Amino acid sequence: MGNVCQRYAWTIRLQWRHISAVPNSFIDTRMSSVADIDIQDDVSLYANLFGFLGAPLSSDATGGEADVAILGVPYDLGTTGRAGTRSGPSAIRQASGNLRWEEARWPWRYALADHLKMVDCGDLIFPPGDSATFAQVLHDRALDLIRSGKALMSFGGDHFISLPLLRAHHAVHGELALIHFDAHTDTYQNGGEFDHGTMFYRAPREGLIDPAASAQIGIRTEYDADQHEFLVLDADKVHQLGCQSVSDRVRERVAGRKAYLTFDIDCLDPAYAPGTGTPVAGGLSSNTVLQILRGLKGVDIVGMDIVEVAPSYDHAEITALAAATLATELLYLQVERP
Repeated sequence: MGNVCQRYAWTIRLQWRHISAVPNSFIDTRMSSVADIDIQDDVSLYANLFGFLGAPLSSDATGGEADVAILGVPYDLGTTGRAGTRSGPSAIRQASGNLRWEEARWPWRYALADHLKMVDCGDLIFPPGDSATFAQVLHDRALDLIRSGKALMSFGGDHFISLPLLRAHHAVHGELALIHFDAHTDTYQNGGEFDHGTMFYRAPREGLIDPAASAQIGIRTEYDADQHEFLVLDADKVHQLGCQSVSDRVRERVAGRKAYLTFDIDCLDPAYAPGTGTPVAGGLSSNTVLQILRGLKGVDIVGMDIVEVAPSYDHAEITALAAATLATELLYLQVERP
C-alpha cells in the first residue's frame, strides 16, 4: 500500500505575523516578529478541521507514534437504501469542531489529550467502483495500523466496511466478541458479497466473531429470533431495562473477551440522526447510547467503527455531531481499557 495517506499530508505549520500599530495607523514592519503555531492548537469551532478533534494528520503507513489511529472510509456501494455515506468521514470530522474546545469532555474528569495520543490517517484511497479491490485495500491498510500497536477507529461509509475491518482485527487479535449498535441485525442471507446487511451473517462463518459472546443493541427490524445466535437487546427492551442494566448485560455477554464495537448511526431514532440511508422510527436517544457506552468502561475494545452517516439527509449537522460525540466517547473508553 505504501503511504496511502500521502495526499492527505498537509503542511501543518502556519506563520503568524504580529504587528505593532503606531500613530496615524502606520504599520512599522520592523517591529514585527514571526511565530509558529500548530494547527492542532487551534480550538475554534470552525477552522483548521482537517483531522478529527484537530488531531494531526499522518502520511505514515503505520500512522506514526500514537495510541489510536483514525481512518476515514468513504465507501457506500454496499448500501441498499439511500446512498451518500461516502461523505460521512468528512462530515464527522467537521462536526468534531464543536467538541474539541472542551479538554475534559463532560462527564469525564480528565482531559483526553493527557492520556491518549491520536493521529488521523485521512481517508482510505481506493479505485472508485471496484468493491473487491476496495475490500482488500481496506483490510491491508487496517492491518498495517493494527499491527503497529494502535487501536483503530474507522468512520464510514456504509456498514459493509465492518467486514474487511473485522478480518484485519481478527488477523491480530483472533476471534472477537462483537458489540453492535443498530436498528438492523445485519445477519441477512439474501444480499450480495458486498452488501451492508450481510456482514454479521458472514463474519461468524469466517470465524471472525463469536455470536455467543456478542450483543446487538437497539434492534427494531425483522429477524429470525429462533435461529439468531446473538444476544439482542432491542429498542423496546433497552427502554424497559434502563442504560446501566443494558451495559451490565453486554459486559456479561462479552465476558472479558477482546471486543470490536460497531455503531450504525441508525441505532439512534431519526429525531436524533435523520442523516442516514435507512432510518427507522422508535430508536434510542443520543443520551441513552452515551450512557450505555460509559457503562462499558473497562471492556477490552480493540477496534471501533461508526458508520452510515449520510450528510445529504442531515439537518444542521445533528447526525454528524452525534457521530462525532460517540467517537469521542469511544476514545475515552480506550483510555479505560484494561
